[in-house]
This record gives sequence, C-alpha cells and structure tokens, in this order.
Amino acid sequence: QVQLVESGGGLVQAGGSLRLSCTISGDFFDIHTVSWHRQVPGQQRELVGSTGSSSPRGIPESVSGRFSVSRDDARKTAYLQMNRLQPGDTAVYYCKAHVRDRTWLIQTYWGQGTQVTVAS
Repeated sequence: QVQLVESGGGLVQAGGSLRLSCTISGDFFDIHTVSWHRQVPGQQRELVGSTGSSSPRGIPESVSGRFSVSRDDARKTAYLQMNRLQPGDTAVYYCKAHVRDRTWLIQTYWGQGTQVTVAS
C-alpha cells in the first residue's frame, strides 16, 4: 500500500511564504510525477504545480511565478514552495503521485490534504 502524507500547512499572513511537503511511503518501484492541487469548499480541485513540467497547463495565472514544485527522490518527498501568499490562496492543498508499482504499472494516489489559511 502506498501512502502520501502532506505537511507544512497552517496560518500565514498575506505576503508570507510556506513550503508544503508530500512524503510518499510504501511498496513501489519509483515515483513518476507528483502534482499539487488545491480545493476551496464548493469549488473544483485545481492544479497548482507539477514535477512533470515547469509550466504545466491549467494552473491559475494567479500562482504563476509565486508557486514552485521540487522533489527529493532520495527522501521520496515532493515540495510546494509558495511565496507572496494572498488570501485567495486559502484552501486545502493536496498532493497526487503517480508511482510505478512492482508490475511496472503506473498507479495514482492522493494525500489527505493540508489546510493553508492566509490572513489579510
């Protein structure tokens, strides 16, 4: 079983920064890609960054240049660095990982989410 655990969320003042972590554990061959998404109650979950591309399609213009994604394969961890945070960034943030299992198939997993609240 593969598990994703996000951490690093919390309350921050507008203009501040946070770095979210997504640690992947379990039995798998390797990590293919990790993406970060966010969701506000009543709205669809939206993509805000991916390790698969430096400029993934579909990310909001509002996060471009402020959010960046990185990964440390040795630690099996991906990160979402968020700078110059705005109240509109308040949401639950989720990571999603595509991992290659021992049969060489790509499987998709989601983390449980971490709350980010930006105070004005």
